[in-house]
Parts: sequence; structure tokens; C-alpha cells
Amino acid sequence: MKNFKYVFGPVPSRRMGISIGISPIPKGHCNFSCIYCQLGRTRCMTNKREEFFSCNDLIEEFKEYLNDEINFDVVTIVGEGEPLLYKDLGILIKKLKNMTDKPIAVITNGALLSDPSVRNDLKNADIVLPSIDACNEEMFKKINRPHGNIKFDDVVEGLKIFSKEYEGQLWLETMIIKNINDNKEFFINLKNLLSTINYHRLYINSPVRPPAEGFVEQPSKESIKEAISILEGISIDELVSEGFYSEVKDDYEAVMSIIKRHPMNQFEIKSFIEKRGNSNTEEFLQRLDDDDNIEVINYKNYYTYRLK
Repeated sequence: MKNFKYVFGPVPSRRMGISIGISPIPKGHCNFSCIYCQLGRTRCMTNKREEFFSCNDLIEEFKEYLNDEINFDVVTIVGEGEPLLYKDLGILIKKLKNMTDKPIAVITNGALLSDPSVRNDLKNADIVLPSIDACNEEMFKKINRPHGNIKFDDVVEGLKIFSKEYEGQLWLETMIIKNINDNKEFFINLKNLLSTINYHRLYINSPVRPPAEGFVEQPSKESIKEAISILEGISIDELVSEGFYSEVKDDYEAVMSIIKRHPMNQFEIKSFIEKRGNSNTEEFLQRLDDDDNIEVINYKNYYTYRLK
């Protein structure tokens, strides 16, 4: 199988099972630069919706991908930036739904939900997963570092309106960060805010992979438990996912195709290539270490690999 440009995976999703990803956004194009982002700092801060890639090219590649009869549970529009910035998102969702009976999910920071045209684009998605990590403007700027035109109150209002219009599954996600939003006061304030939104699930997450900023740390298990209790959420850290998978035949190219959008740690890589019959893990990891295109991060006493 060739190395695809827009379609990737399947990759494990602790929320949705085995996911085929579609990336309609160039690497690093986003309207946030979250301090915890596993892809690193945002390279191109933009809040303008554009047709970055041809929708037909995305669809043709997905069609080719399906020809290999890959097993998956969901198609996820996510990739390397903020997917709501893709101008033809509504068309993409409609076309994907005509090609598969599996759910179409969109993972987003939710910043553009204040735009009626964006909400309309999302109406045919089966699952929309916006993030909400703050409860006021100050915290919003500290954690998410949004584009200058984006205001917290507008984001929340857009999410409220969308939650009342949308007929699919709305799953929210909150990232809990040590010494920033891991306290009872925040949890109570967020609970009050969430009471104004119609959602089906709330996932509680923590920065388990190397974040964009070195000062970001995982909260204590006690803080996560308190967040789950007060917010009545589900801990992503406690969910089990299947292993990584790729139809790319060459082991090295397969790993490269995954870490382009989803960082892998040394244990995940070891497990991945051993399942494919490659037992030379030390030599394989050394090759990754020597590759100038790969960033190797020592985080939480193990190494994580992501594309620069």
C-alpha cells in the first residue's frame, strides 16, 4: 500500500475504537496553540477557513483506502490542525457518509462553533468532540493560547447554540493540567458552565504524551478522581485501546506514517513492529533516533517519537 497523504491509520482511539483518520488541514495550521498539544507548538496561527486541499482528492484517497478492506470502527476528521478551518468540511462529511456506514466523527477545539456556517457543516456528522479546558478568558488564554480574534465567551456561546441544534452525539473533552486547572474551584465552575450545554459525554484527559510546553505536567490521580466525581466525567486514561495498525508494508515507513499525526512512545513502537514480525527493536529505535526528521522527547522517563 502506498503512503497516503490525507488518510491515515487505523489508529487506536480510547474513546471510539479503531479509527481511520482524515486530515484536511496542513501540518500545524490551527487557531489555538495549546500548551499541552502533542503535536508541538502551532506553526501557522490562522482563523481563516480555506480549502487547503481538494475535497475530491480527499475522497478519492479514502476510496482507495477502502479498497483494501481494512477493519475499522469510525472515520475521524482530525489530522494535523483544526479541522473546522477546512472550508469544505460539510461537503467532505456528506461524501464520506455516502461511502461508509461507519460513524463520521470530528475532533475539534470548538472555537469556530460561533459561526452558523460551521455549525451547519457539522450537522451531518455522527459524533462531534469539542474540547473545553477553561471556565474564563484568563484561563482560556493561559491554556489554549487562541488566535487574537477568538474570545472565550464567543466560543462558549457557539458551543451552547450548537448543542441545542445538533442531533448527533456531542462528546466534550477537558484536559486537566497540574497547577493550572486541577483544583476543586475550577471543577465546580466548569460544572456550572457545562450545565448550560446539552452534551452526551464528558471525557477527562491529562497530558500523557509530550506537550508543546515543558512546564505542562500531569495532575495527580487524586485530582483526576475529584474531576470525575464533580463533573461526572469519564477518565480517558483509564480506557483501553487497541494497538496501532498500518497497511504500509515497510515497517519504518509505517511508523513514519503514524507519527506524522499521532506520536508513539518506545513501547508502542516496539509492540507495533514485533506484531509485524520485526524483532530488531533496538536497531529500529536507533534508526529513528538518527533520523533528522523525527523529534525524540524524553517525557515521563520514556521516549516519545513525533515528526518535526
